[in-house]
Amino acid sequence: MICHGFRFFPPVWIMIMLTLELSSCNNNTTENKTVTRPPNVVLILTDDQGYGDLSMHRNSWVETPFLDSMAQASTELANFYVCPLCAPTRASILTGRYHPRTGVVGVSGGLENMAPEEFTLAELFKSADYATGCFGKWHNGAYWPYHPNAQGFDEFVGFCSGHWSNYFNTELQHNGAPYPTEGYITDVLTNEAIRFIEQNKDKPFFCYVPYNVPHSPFQVPDQYFDKYYAKLSDVTDEETRRKRAAVYGMCENVDDNVRRISQTLDELGLTDNTIIIYLSDNGPNGYRYNTNLRGIKGSVHEGGVRVPFLIRWPTQVPAGQRSEAITAHIDLLPTLAGLCNISVPEDISLDGMDLTPLLTGHMEALPDRTIFFQQSGEALAPVKGGLRNEQYRLVLEEEESGLFDMRQDPSQLHNLADSLTAKYDSLGTVYTHWYGEMAASYQAQTVIPVGYPEFPRVVMPAHESHFSGNLRFKEGHGWAHDWLINWSGTGDTLWWDMEIVQPGAYQVALQYTCPASDVGSAVVISIGAQQLRATVTEAFNPAYLDSPDRVTRQEVYEKQWAVLTFGTLTLEKGNYRVKVHASDIPGSQVMELKGLIMQKAP
Repeated sequence: MICHGFRFFPPVWIMIMLTLELSSCNNNTTENKTVTRPPNVVLILTDDQGYGDLSMHRNSWVETPFLDSMAQASTELANFYVCPLCAPTRASILTGRYHPRTGVVGVSGGLENMAPEEFTLAELFKSADYATGCFGKWHNGAYWPYHPNAQGFDEFVGFCSGHWSNYFNTELQHNGAPYPTEGYITDVLTNEAIRFIEQNKDKPFFCYVPYNVPHSPFQVPDQYFDKYYAKLSDVTDEETRRKRAAVYGMCENVDDNVRRISQTLDELGLTDNTIIIYLSDNGPNGYRYNTNLRGIKGSVHEGGVRVPFLIRWPTQVPAGQRSEAITAHIDLLPTLAGLCNISVPEDISLDGMDLTPLLTGHMEALPDRTIFFQQSGEALAPVKGGLRNEQYRLVLEEEESGLFDMRQDPSQLHNLADSLTAKYDSLGTVYTHWYGEMAASYQAQTVIPVGYPEFPRVVMPAHESHFSGNLRFKEGHGWAHDWLINWSGTGDTLWWDMEIVQPGAYQVALQYTCPASDVGSAVVISIGAQQLRATVTEAFNPAYLDSPDRVTRQEVYEKQWAVLTFGTLTLEKGNYRVKVHASDIPGSQVMELKGLIMQKAP
């Protein structure tokens, strides 16, 4: 039931270009020859913005006037589907393939790492001599060769983890190097995207802008928060009121920034020859208005995976159109290849389809198709998924499975699993077949690569470690930026699996905090048969950095870390397990541990 990519018609701009070239040849003069440039592409992705988080979808609280007006100049895909969580969606957008094939099945602990062999949208556009830039949240791997710069992007400004700790005056990265910024993060990322567009205005460009809002922590400038806090005066629960005010404020701020990008295209005379796409990565991060769709982020129900989707290309894509066709994240790569007339390598197997005929008005509807969903987590799970075709949604969950007629019951109020048992069973068989194919092709990307010359310094974060004994995560889930606490026994052990890709000398250190009362622990790091030892001799116990959250966050707060240097080891190429334990603990615990640093010596 997997739909493989295909093309129906060459894009209209190619036919126009050929006509102009033939005309020039007939005139037999070079002066009259017209050169038509391939279209630019701006792909804007928001984080945790639900289908209902736009005023164009009848949300009377939020105000997104520019996106409302953009919809009038665009074609809207009203039934566009993604994954329940963000990293899997991003992998499918970038590759045109279901996320388990890419190695991505979760959002943290290395399960978000996309296989380096995957052929991405950026690599597609680079093959056609486009400039490529990514500005925002990557979330498909922080190390080389998972990094955006290793996956086809000439330029990257943003961060690679699943969320960021502070949205104001924060330090991002620029092509792997620290990049201090001033201002609100969405404004900063927009500034960088605009700079990229201006710098590449004379050649085709692919500008990917994956904003990290309205994902938590809930931080937004005062003018947005104050506006929505006042509008939501009827919400009696204070935390709910503040969270929604922050979310809607972030959505309006995104609207303002998309307007800025569009205005830049206007000022540069690029609007008519630029494809601009707007969508989100999953359903809303909490219960709020979502056009009566069932489910939120993390769910395979309609509300967890149906998102806004607009595509504007003034000269080729009809304005003010709305298609009810079943479409999905896996369609973006083959569709952009079709619209821009770029060939996908023959050895690349795609799950998505080219929507060019639908978007350019050569086809009114698509054949009925089936889109599959998998609840992301620690591993693939056959009872956590589902599918959607034109009429039905199948939901398989440990708590409650179901079958819903989406034509008659779009809010999924009536479970038909018991009354339509034959249909329920047959769709279950279809899903099981798909799941088996995904499980067979899945390869985890959790071994940390160390030693690439492009990234000589690798920080193995605590949230990607394994551990035993008394150790536990500060927040609990082990999400991005979490660290280890309660290291209180000599039997407590933590470890990472790594691959040394180049032999040589490597400097080893730990990132830590420790109050004066706990100074003195002796720590041992073992790599293969070699060991390094160091003693914690300096206290370092800073307070959390100021965090302008509108609602108390669930994620860990941000603080600074000291570095405990152990020395240098010479390592051959190959796989190793890096083990850490304490041989002596004079205080209540060894330290709070943020990560282990491997630095290739010059």
